[in-house]
Amino acid sequence: MQTIIETVQPYVNTIVTAAAGVLTAFVLGGLNKLKTKVNVWLEARTTAAQREVIHKVAGEAFALAQTTFKDAGGVRKMQEALQYASLRLTEQGIVVTSTELQAAIEKAYLEFNSKQKQQTGIVTVEPQINIEEASQAAAKEAVSGLAAKLNDFLAQATAEVDNNVPAQVQAAPEPISASVDSVQTPVITE
Repeated sequence: MQTIIETVQPYVNTIVTAAAGVLTAFVLGGLNKLKTKVNVWLEARTTAAQREVIHKVAGEAFALAQTTFKDAGGVRKMQEALQYASLRLTEQGIVVTSTELQAAIEKAYLEFNSKQKQQTGIVTVEPQINIEEASQAAAKEAVSGLAAKLNDFLAQATAEVDNNVPAQVQAAPEPISASVDSVQTPVITE
């Protein structure tokens, strides 16, 4: 009986170790999915509160640009509004792309115009921004933002794979570069 236990013991140890490894892999995978879901939830909650602040600051920026730069063109007003809003949001620790910020300022502009229409029946502020240029700039910003997010995602994915899977990598041998003069040719004697 003792010899049977001694013979089976290595197999049992191997099976238990493999089962523990599989169980650990499932637990780590579940924790990774849970971490992702928690991050998405937190990001959604923070974004809702930050959106409100962004729109308030965008309204302030529009009002400032509209009153301070009355004689300036629409492009100049937009630049000043973007500068003011980005400065205020940075002070509060809110990171926003320039496209999102421009959209919030445009929203404030549209709300202002709709209020003006309701009060007077005419629009007092005329848009002076070239919509085609603005949409092209927004498209470029969106594409570059998407590319940056894709790069971040790929970097994070490769980092997680590198951290979760221990790999044994051997460096490829480097070629030896030597000048022709330093190479010795063997002498063959017969």
